Amino acid sequence: MANIVITGANRGIGFALVKSYLVGGNRIYAFCRNPQQATDLIQLADSAGGQLTLHPVDMADGASIDAVAEVMGDTPVDVLLNVAGVVGGRSDSVLDKPFTEEDFNDWRTAFDIMAIGPFRLTQALLPNLIAAKGKVMTVSSQIGASTWPYGGMYAYGATKAGVNRVMLSLAIDLKARGVSVASIHPGYVQTDMGGPNAEITPQESAAGIKAVTDSLSLEDSGSFFKWNGELHAW
Repeated sequence: MANIVITGANRGIGFALVKSYLVGGNRIYAFCRNPQQATDLIQLADSAGGQLTLHPVDMADGASIDAVAEVMGDTPVDVLLNVAGVVGGRSDSVLDKPFTEEDFNDWRTAFDIMAIGPFRLTQALLPNLIAAKGKVMTVSSQIGASTWPYGGMYAYGATKAGVNRVMLSLAIDLKARGVSVASIHPGYVQTDMGGPNAEITPQESAAGIKAVTDSLSLEDSGSFFKWNGELHAW
């Protein structure tokens, strides 16, 4: 049995990952901003016999992230999955209309949640990860890669590019401590963000992410993967 920490666990890919890891008999610590409103997650926890517990975290709030360490105590963390994410405000081109201060505030919040947040959470749980020689997998996006051939998506793309570099730096720094770190493109997924016409289901994406995470080693720590296990150029 492994101890698994998942953020953004209340919906989409995060919720699908919770269900995927439950099948293996793991102990799941599911984090989201408002767990009391996560109806599906609550129902799943009620039927999981203590295997799954729900906890609050706001990935844009440092004190909330630090509180995760209090929840975990000295429990070794075998896998940390950074899944929580937002679009980050406008996704259209600057040519459509100028960005306002409100738009830039959305951009700053996106960086807090998707670039700074995963770093802060990894830092908060570092003793737990080192104790387990654990793994950190952060859900990124192909939109953050320099190979993405489209414009727009400024905030989202910038935060995902940023978190890729952050995770690479962590991989380099933590390798000697036995902790593997990587990022992954989850595919074009049928979520609130991807829409109903996206290419794969959350269940397919979660299965791929879990398989890549299971096989992650110190040798390929620092990599940016696709959900199907291939390496993603970035």
